[in-house]
Amino acid sequence: MRMALRLALWLIPLAGWAQAQVPLDPPPAQSPAADDPLLASLIQEALTRNPDLAQARTLVDAERERVPQARALPDPTLTLGIQNDSFNRIEVGQMETSYYQVMVTQPLPWPGKRAMRGEIAQLGAQATEASTERTRLTVEADVRRGYTSLLLIRSQLRLLEDQALFLKQAEATARSRYEVGQGSQADLLRAQLERTRLDQTRAQLLAQERTSLAVLNRLRGMTPDTLIPTQRTLEQVPDPQPVAPDFQAQAEARSPELKAARLGIQQAQRSLDLARLDRHPDFSVSAGYMPRGGLEPMWTASVGITLPLWQKNKQKRAVAEQEYRQTASNWDVERVRCLLAQRVQERKGDLDADLQVIRLYRAGLLVQSEGTFRATLAQYMVGKVPFLAVLEALDGWVSDQSGLIQAQAQAQAVRIALDELNLAATPSISASALPGGGMAGAAQGTGTAAAKAASPSAAGGEPGSSSSMSSM
Repeated sequence: MRMALRLALWLIPLAGWAQAQVPLDPPPAQSPAADDPLLASLIQEALTRNPDLAQARTLVDAERERVPQARALPDPTLTLGIQNDSFNRIEVGQMETSYYQVMVTQPLPWPGKRAMRGEIAQLGAQATEASTERTRLTVEADVRRGYTSLLLIRSQLRLLEDQALFLKQAEATARSRYEVGQGSQADLLRAQLERTRLDQTRAQLLAQERTSLAVLNRLRGMTPDTLIPTQRTLEQVPDPQPVAPDFQAQAEARSPELKAARLGIQQAQRSLDLARLDRHPDFSVSAGYMPRGGLEPMWTASVGITLPLWQKNKQKRAVAEQEYRQTASNWDVERVRCLLAQRVQERKGDLDADLQVIRLYRAGLLVQSEGTFRATLAQYMVGKVPFLAVLEALDGWVSDQSGLIQAQAQAQAVRIALDELNLAATPSISASALPGGGMAGAAQGTGTAAAKAASPSAAGGEPGSSSSMSSM
């Protein structure tokens, strides 16, 4: 009886701690980085120092340099020569038809061709800028995913340490009761087994924490082992906002892929116009000076014109090619629009489902699992249930607490993918589930989006997707 009272004195504070840990009300929703200086600084560092983004910006500068090149005239040709009336000696200055020659030839494209080529190059530079915006959105989203993953793992580690504290006390109590003949060896062995499982999960979570740190440090151009001290927990992160009714229109206006596809239509139209202009001939002008030694020098001037004699197999085919490419560009815009609408719609449903799961955890599951634990503890103290039932009730509560933060992480993953305008399957944010046999023991990657992200069909994704950030 004294051992039962001692266990009760140890467990009652823990039960009170459990009650205090249940977040019944969600934190107020705010912008992702507005109230988190650490996240804001990580994003800023990544946008400033990320090599992928720096490379993309440099490529934009390179594409802009192509515009004046496309508008420039073709290089002139300088021709140096000699005409001599004898094979035996140089006759320049002796024979009237013997002379040196210096000639310059300048090609002149048909009017409008150079301007059209410049427009095509300009549109190509704008498409590269859209690709840079995609890189920027992806880098920022990867930082947010990595940060959320780090918070998730560290929340799991804190919950694991709390569970380990109870199991340590439970093991000591079970050993004391076993030594005085009031408990069974099975109670002691089960407590030791649970502690060993915690050590296994702790090792996995620490490895995942190192991976998350390495990913975040790579994104911001730091060494992989640079520490990132987080001040808040995942439970303190505001729940993501539901999708606004006009989000689809906003997504279409902001999507880099859709912007690039629309620029592709314009570029295809200009290429078609250029192909039609190519059916007109180009010109060239030549001017030459021919010194003849002691005789009067001569000069020459001429105009050349290309003869498009093979239009059937060249210029007409080029026009047909560009017409097909223009049609393909129109279909590309429609493809991207439809895929974007699909991703927005499915993520809207996923986010609604994830938020509903979070509400069920806060208002129902956590309260019920804590009540089950406290009732089981009370029954154990009066000898109505075995010690194993207390451990199982604790496992159920811990698993539900772990399931809540997993659901919060997955809701953040869906919101991040929405803001990223990601056309691929939603990248998952997850961590090793804590050991336990409760209702949420398998709540790893809770939510509809997590199930889709783990499905074989989602693994392939779609073209234009961003990199996935997962702790698993």
